[in-house]
Amino acid sequence: MAQKISEIASLNLAFLGDAVFELFLREEAVANHKGNVNALNKRTTEYSKAVTQAKIADILLGKQGGACMLDEEELAVFKRGRNAKGVSIPKSATPSEYRKATGLEALIGYLYLQKKTKRISQLITYGIEQYKESK
Repeated sequence: MAQKISEIASLNLAFLGDAVFELFLREEAVANHKGNVNALNKRTTEYSKAVTQAKIADILLGKQGGACMLDEEELAVFKRGRNAKGVSIPKSATPSEYRKATGLEALIGYLYLQKKTKRISQLITYGIEQYKESK
């Protein structure tokens, strides 16, 4: 990569992280669940919504009663993504939820560019498991 990862704009990291997050969800659905494409799509869309991603971010940050799962560097990347300016917020999420989701996506994009796929899997799996338990 010609550009240093730390110099990539947060929203660009989030753009990439969104795709990586979606790919993780789809791989998990195909590997572990039977059903037609519509059923698989329904399984994944719940977790790719900004509202759900914001809840997963809160879980990873320890705001749901657990410990913070992010180290200092990861937390800094999350905050940089969360605080990025220039995003248009969909009607389905509050500004706070959308910013948290953007922070999570930026973190996923950052980790992906560092080739830390095991860490991505660990964070997403933990976040989703805890989210399911809290429902």
